[in-house]
Amino acid sequence: MGTVADTAIRSSNAARQNRWQGRSGHVYGLVTENLSSFAMDEAGLYLVAKGSHVLWVGSAADLVADPMSRSRFRLALDLGDRAFRLAAPPPETERWTTIWDLEGAEPRAEAVAA
Repeated sequence: MGTVADTAIRSSNAARQNRWQGRSGHVYGLVTENLSSFAMDEAGLYLVAKGSHVLWVGSAADLVADPMSRSRFRLALDLGDRAFRLAAPPPETERWTTIWDLEGAEPRAEAVAA
């Protein structure tokens, strides 16, 4: 059993989680990042959006290896107002499919308990 502080930290992290539904219907858990100061780790998959419109999905490796992704990322940073990190990175074999799916994703409206 955790302490009250542990519970508060878990609650805080849960509040930062967002659920977005991809083109395929798959629902992804996304963690909110600060758009002006987020730093990408090597394994992470990130999404930059303006409201509910996805502007860019990718990773740090994409920015290094792909000039087109780098251009889209810069534009997304200029236009976007939200940044997210995929809560659980997909297996390498599903990475490109996940990127495609998230490029057409929309925030999922969650039911609110009364």
